[in-house]
Amino acid sequence: MGLVLVLVVDPYSGVYANAAEVPDAPVTVESQALRVSGDYDTEVARDDYKVVLPPEPSTAVSGTPDPGSAKAIAKVMLKSRGWGSTQYNCLVSLWNRESGWNVYAANPNGAYGIPQAYPGSKMASAGSNWQTSAVTQITWGIGYIQGRYGTPCGAWAHSQAVGSY
Repeated sequence: MGLVLVLVVDPYSGVYANAAEVPDAPVTVESQALRVSGDYDTEVARDDYKVVLPPEPSTAVSGTPDPGSAKAIAKVMLKSRGWGSTQYNCLVSLWNRESGWNVYAANPNGAYGIPQAYPGSKMASAGSNWQTSAVTQITWGIGYIQGRYGTPCGAWAHSQAVGSY
């Protein structure tokens, strides 16, 4: 019969590891940001990891929306939240991909409307006319994006990474 005893020690600190002293909340580290102007590569490699940044949506993506259109409604709503043209362009890119800004866009899996809410009936929380109203769908969609991704550009980056948001 044998007995194995393992002692966990940080060899550089001389302190013993103690499970009772593990913090409840995960440790967070601020991310780093680097702003570069001019032509540059959006691919970064370090050690065995490779990071490819999603392309920034072009400012030509959105243009000036037709007055009264779903895009015009969204532009006004984003502006009222303090989000500018960059966030608007991300939203246009996102919903171009998801639904083409079609209020009646229906996916066989049950996603519906401009934001492709799944299930579509979730949008009833923004209004009983959720099946036919661009205003209701956009209101719900922007609220969802803000709650889950922070901004339309956050949702767009997620969509670029995984194919949906």
